[in-house]
Amino acid sequence: MIRVLKELKPFTILIIIIIGLLFLQAMTDLALPQYMSRIVNVGIQQSGIEDAVPEVMRVRDFEKVKQFISEEEEALLRSNYQLIEQGDLTPTQLKNYLKKYPALKAGALYILKAPTPENRELLNKLLGRTFTILSFMEGELGLESMEGQFPGDLDLTDPRALVDQIPRDSLEEQFANMPPILINQLAVNYIKLQYEEMGINIANTQTNYILTIGGIMLLIALLGVAASISVGFLAARVSASLGKKLRESMFKKVLAFSNQEFGVFSTASLITRSTNDIQQIQMFTAMSLRMVFYAPILGIGGVIKTLKTNTSMAWIVALGVITILVLVTVLFSIAIPRFKRVQKLIDKVNLVMREILNGLLVIRAFNTQRFEEKRFDLANIDLTKNNLFIARLMTFMMPTMMLIMNSISLLIVWIGANEISKGTFQVGDMMAFMQYAMQILMSFLMISMLSIILPRASVSAQRIAEVLEEDLTILDPTQPEKFSGPLKGHLEFKNVCFKYPEADECVIKDISFTALPGETTAFVGGTGSGKSTLVNLIPRFYDVTEGEVLLDGTNIKHVSLYDLREKIGYVPQKNLLFKGTIDSNLKFGKGDLIDDQMVEKAIEMAQAKEFINSKEEGLQFEISQGGTNVSGGQRQRLAIARAITKRPEIFIFDDSFSALDFKTDAALRKALRQELKDQTVLIVAQRINTILHADKIIVLDEGEIVGMGSHDELLRDCEVYRQIALSQLSEEELAR
Repeated sequence: MIRVLKELKPFTILIIIIIGLLFLQAMTDLALPQYMSRIVNVGIQQSGIEDAVPEVMRVRDFEKVKQFISEEEEALLRSNYQLIEQGDLTPTQLKNYLKKYPALKAGALYILKAPTPENRELLNKLLGRTFTILSFMEGELGLESMEGQFPGDLDLTDPRALVDQIPRDSLEEQFANMPPILINQLAVNYIKLQYEEMGINIANTQTNYILTIGGIMLLIALLGVAASISVGFLAARVSASLGKKLRESMFKKVLAFSNQEFGVFSTASLITRSTNDIQQIQMFTAMSLRMVFYAPILGIGGVIKTLKTNTSMAWIVALGVITILVLVTVLFSIAIPRFKRVQKLIDKVNLVMREILNGLLVIRAFNTQRFEEKRFDLANIDLTKNNLFIARLMTFMMPTMMLIMNSISLLIVWIGANEISKGTFQVGDMMAFMQYAMQILMSFLMISMLSIILPRASVSAQRIAEVLEEDLTILDPTQPEKFSGPLKGHLEFKNVCFKYPEADECVIKDISFTALPGETTAFVGGTGSGKSTLVNLIPRFYDVTEGEVLLDGTNIKHVSLYDLREKIGYVPQKNLLFKGTIDSNLKFGKGDLIDDQMVEKAIEMAQAKEFINSKEEGLQFEISQGGTNVSGGQRQRLAIARAITKRPEIFIFDDSFSALDFKTDAALRKALRQELKDQTVLIVAQRINTILHADKIIVLDEGEIVGMGSHDELLRDCEVYRQIALSQLSEEELAR
């Protein structure tokens, strides 16, 4: 997983931006419940009056307050309120003040200045206590409610003198036992009555407050939406770019694979790794960038906010988190082994499907459709059962999560209602606490959802890393040499031995020969004698185990693969054409460097002109994938023409004439002899007719050279060659 995540290094700046945006998004989400609480607590319950510090007081109200405070407290009060009289104001100021405070007509007012947060907190405690006493004294709550609250008998007939009858210590003790929220609400109710007496429109105050806070909430929400959209856009960009980079890296790595590496990874597995596995990484990356950083910020922020709102109910959140963790642990301990099997089962389905599609003609010919259907069904049913098990297990997750979250909500309402009835909690605070609790649980839910795809993504990352970290056996030299000598197309094998990886014995043993320009060197032998393996050593599809292969006097291991293969025109046993036109296939070797004249010449030499001209589109005829819409002989001729258009120094024809009829074979070989006079031609053949006129025929038997010479010489001196020849031609034909 770490190997794959290292590919994210180029996107570091984008990831930092995403983290910043996620932090912004989390802050907006955490801020909204707080503002919602203010709308309920202040806007609805307190009619827009935030605390016990009134914006304006009449002089007589100010004098009332003075009766309950000390000289120091009075100094604090006077420093934060300014006395305003009509005579002190300009006409414009007077008009504005009268519009806002109609009571100014009746006399002077004390207007609140802009107190510091510290001073406002002190004033809130001071005036909250005072206005609560006044609300009792002036009968708003009934003086009888104060009986029994203080020691001794109180004379309730004279409310104005009540303060002198209550011992100061008892008064402080009584307020110390009252919840601050209750004091604040009693004080706010008193302020509301004073505002109404002064002609201030409480309904407008309430509406303005709700609209102001609502507007702030809307702006915060819009900011959060913008951050969320930006994160989604950038996360998608990073994940898609990572997928592109991984596919590119895998493609380049696979292109560098030799036949040995292809023996380690099946084609079906490489396709799955390049598509499905990388798709899993993309999905995981996109979700990770949106959740891995966001969930902790939201969760930690939610915990801090809940503790600030009410510490006595924090245990409810802890209970919810523990319950979710237990649920996720149980589910994932069961699901993770199944997740790890998914990719291997997809590989198996792809392998079976690819094999069936490639061998469809053989399957039909042998009437084994039902057997192959059963084989595919077994692989498909295994994958389906595995996925169904995971899906059914995961179906328990969301309903159980919702049950836990709803149960937590009910518990918060139940406990919160008791706190509200005691006056220690407000409705808005309970609603905010509930939202913060849901945010904390949601953050754990996000991590849980991410954990669903983590095991599968981890397996996919491991499979991708296996390809990217596979050691290549065929490498360019660190300081490659150049083909700079006078020789061109001079090929020499010196005591070459080769054995496949992990094999005990060499399949090619002590091979030495020279192939010269202008000559045709043929290789013949029984099945498994090592003919194709030998010629595959020349373009370094495999590297020799012992000895050396020299091209133009230079060891092919000492030059770059590009320079080496530029000198070679290769026609493999299995002729493969690429999707595109005939023209694009013939120009495959050097692209635009090949002109139309070269193409026409190659077509004539390969005896492909007749069938190409029979096509209405000619050279623009569309070849399907793999060349399945042309016959085997036509495909073989096009493959030969493709090699000829490259005009290399060495031609390798690995059993490339087997699909041709004798007439076409003879015509093609004649054209090659006439046109390729300066090139080195190597032919691997099964048919004696194909190599009768070769300048040198090398006979292989069990990986060793058992004969070398012309056709006549080998017939005379090499028993293996003679047996091969007699198995194909009669004595009379050989004599002719």
